[in-house]
Amino acid sequence: MPSDRLDPYGTKKRFERTRAAWGKLTKINVPERGSVTSKVMVLSASPDIDIIGCNVAGTIPGLMLHRVGRSPNAVAYSEFHGGAWRAVTWQEMAQIVARYRTALQFAGLVRGDRVAVLLANCIDWIAFDIAAMANGLITVPLYPHDSAANIRFILAHSGARLCLVDNAGRWNTLAADLERDVSLREVWTRSGDQAPRNVHGTDIRCLSDVLSVAEGDPGPLRCAAQDIATVIHTSGTTGQPKGAMLSHHALLWNAEAVTEFIPPLTSDIFLSLLPLAHSFERTATYHMAMMGGSRVVFARSIDTLRQDLLEVRPTILVAVPRLYERICEAVQSKAAHSPITRRLLGQAATIGWQHFEARQGRAKPPGAITRLLVWPMLERLVARPVLRAFGGNVRVAVSGGAPLSLEASHFLIGLGLPLVEGYGLTEAAPVVTATTLKDCNPGSAGRPLRGIEIRLGSDGELLVKSPSLMSGYWHDPERSAAAIDQDGWLHTGDIAEFHAGRLFITGRLKDLIVLSTGKKVVSATVEAAVVADPLFEQCCVIGDNRSCIVAIVVLCQDRWEVFAKQHHLDPADPNMPTAAAALLTRVTEAMRDPPPFAQIRAVHAVLLPWTVEDGSLTPTLKVRRQVIEHRYQTVIEQLYARQARHRQTNS
Repeated sequence: MPSDRLDPYGTKKRFERTRAAWGKLTKINVPERGSVTSKVMVLSASPDIDIIGCNVAGTIPGLMLHRVGRSPNAVAYSEFHGGAWRAVTWQEMAQIVARYRTALQFAGLVRGDRVAVLLANCIDWIAFDIAAMANGLITVPLYPHDSAANIRFILAHSGARLCLVDNAGRWNTLAADLERDVSLREVWTRSGDQAPRNVHGTDIRCLSDVLSVAEGDPGPLRCAAQDIATVIHTSGTTGQPKGAMLSHHALLWNAEAVTEFIPPLTSDIFLSLLPLAHSFERTATYHMAMMGGSRVVFARSIDTLRQDLLEVRPTILVAVPRLYERICEAVQSKAAHSPITRRLLGQAATIGWQHFEARQGRAKPPGAITRLLVWPMLERLVARPVLRAFGGNVRVAVSGGAPLSLEASHFLIGLGLPLVEGYGLTEAAPVVTATTLKDCNPGSAGRPLRGIEIRLGSDGELLVKSPSLMSGYWHDPERSAAAIDQDGWLHTGDIAEFHAGRLFITGRLKDLIVLSTGKKVVSATVEAAVVADPLFEQCCVIGDNRSCIVAIVVLCQDRWEVFAKQHHLDPADPNMPTAAAALLTRVTEAMRDPPPFAQIRAVHAVLLPWTVEDGSLTPTLKVRRQVIEHRYQTVIEQLYARQARHRQTNS
């Protein structure tokens, strides 16, 4: 039998370069209380590795110049433009950046001024960012799908003097309610559509016109390693966003530390999916790819993602958990139409997971018959088609930004997707811990990056000490002092545990619901259990200072219609008594035997999903709890009133 038939994933060739790039892993023991510094990996030599370190680069524009010097003719970025993929080399990218630098100088901006960028991921986003920093400016990234009110707040709060936007229509929406005393003096629109030439004293110019006259040598770099490179505003789930100030050194140090977990190869292709305003995307597919000389391809949109994956065939995929979970749901939903297919899919995921656990040293491998006969058939007929949906060439898939459900990770890893996870936050620039293919325990956020210390406070809060911590919050010394104490520890606000040297995030301090009985419930844990059921798209649990917890849930329209038909319910009214009872039963089943005080006692269902645009979600798709509580205040009071009557009846 050929040797590749003995490989449980049939992916030996795909992982060869990754294995060659990784050195030995040094395991650490983390006490339940106290601190730990991790020294995780040492890279072994590989002809496919050409990493430019933090100290060599100095600054982010310095990193680009070093990369141009080493790989002038290699493809740096690709984007879909004019019906085809357009690629630029590192040398061409340097020329684009130089033109942007000159244009910014012509705009009269001086060192320390803030400039904002409101674009989907593209070559211009990167070029504008590098050019601004090279001129000593501070970039303020904005989420393209954020609410207009949030964008206006960030523009005003940061004091941005110039903003690059995608089109005049977007700017017209923002300008309608923009304060007259805002610092913004100039707006560049990427598309050539018409816009008023001046709004509230702000000049509106087409980007092509701006760049067409931007000629000349922009001169040497005017930034230093400890300068503030960017102000990234946090999501603001419980209030207005805070602007984390991050230096060039912090961003580059963090990116270099991550390369020891996922070494970027010169042959790698990153598919850029998350908004570049997201600190995780910025590090993982912008700074890391530039450090390693890898190519970045900007996905067109979520709607075309399936086609982009097949055309681009990325080797590294970075995404939030919801993307992986949706893929799981789609695969399982398609298989549900055939009992045979459903059974084969389940067997493939189960046997593949057994192989994975054996490779991690946590279990024995399957028996000889399963390993040599059953698995090769399932791998060929079931696993490979699923992996082809990711492009068929992924050597590392990264999930970050939120916890990935165990069901999704077990399923995808079982089918052979090389999936790793991590933990971070904007204030840490952003990665704190990560897993690797050789040291992966789904559900865990992994081990700290080299040079980062982590420990637990007295209340279980995770504290972080790192060379990549923010310099503070923009114009907010009070909250800056509260975030980083006098000993240099960042208070993350996350509740955590350590098990066998690995970090596990269990919730958020601000999401800790304290019932009137004194019992404490971690809302994120409850909500994650509910949305693990595909019937529920979104969930927000309520209960602070109440006798029990209740939930507002958003139903998956298609699955709800099937559920309603099966239970003889009216699909237009999910809150009629019989429907509410059926949904509560479904929620209870999803909770997996929680303690009595953590059980959801009542449910109100809605059919329209919560969105960033309606203010329900942050740009990173986290539920704004205060918004939901305010919007459904009357409904919530009714749920608790019914609970009180129920208790009186049964007392």
